[in-house]
Amino acid sequence: MDVHVRELRYFVAVAEELSFTRAAKNRLFVSQPALSKQIRQLESMLKATLLERDRRTVTLTPAGRALLPRARQIVERWDAAARAVAEVVATHQMTLTVGFHTRIGRGLIPRVTARLDEVMPGWRLQFRQVSWGDPTVGLAGGDVDVAIAWLPVPDDGTLSWRVVSTEERWVALAVGHRLADAGTVPFDDLVDEPFIALPSAAGSRRDFWLAAEQRRTPPRVAAEADTAEETFEAVASGLGVVLLSAGNAEVYRRDDVVCLPVSGIPPSQLAVVWRTGDHRETVRVFVEACLRTLGTEVEG
Repeated sequence: MDVHVRELRYFVAVAEELSFTRAAKNRLFVSQPALSKQIRQLESMLKATLLERDRRTVTLTPAGRALLPRARQIVERWDAAARAVAEVVATHQMTLTVGFHTRIGRGLIPRVTARLDEVMPGWRLQFRQVSWGDPTVGLAGGDVDVAIAWLPVPDDGTLSWRVVSTEERWVALAVGHRLADAGTVPFDDLVDEPFIALPSAAGSRRDFWLAAEQRRTPPRVAAEADTAEETFEAVASGLGVVLLSAGNAEVYRRDDVVCLPVSGIPPSQLAVVWRTGDHRETVRVFVEACLRTLGTEVEG
């Protein structure tokens, strides 16, 4: 059986972090059991122990040290090959694929499309909704060329971004919720509520939308949802509440959900995101059009 690039990618992450926990949460955005399973499969196929681990430490074995530079090279070459193929296909089809987790709205796409028609006639935009479980919004796998995404995104140097909108965080509640008739809801009134969470693979973005940094105790997670549509169905059923941006409170307006502003937590940031080092003219035009439409703030 041949080794898959994914298994080598997982091995490189653990070898560089010397921690299954950090590699799973900060680099790979997968569960730790899933990561451990992939490493065991790799060791089984190679018939060698690559990592020595106990409860506190992870160290490379001689076999692991021999594999690491070669695994890095294979992963880097594969990523470069995938990007090259995606760029050729996009250029041939004159299509720029835009990834998103939640509906974009805000009048952004019509204006960006008009700008693209003006500067690069013949090109068109194609849109692809990506599960919350992919924190790179399809960019890491080469499924999309650019993305409109809520920060944070993985800050490992592979992605660049510019903030296009800063919006206060609101809360979505079922119509019959005890706070549904309130005006502005202090976050302290929500800390004991059951929340609908992004999947664990969403990493730091899951923590942000649970307002983990503003809590003294861990949140009560009633359920996880892979998409915004799943989230609002869960909220409408009374299963839990969820934080969302002020703009999305309008975009996802429903008769069975009430959205209210929340005080006591910092705002959210919507960004245009692309792969670092992708200098294609279409990507540059798209980014500049987003900034021109909604305004520029922070560069990542």
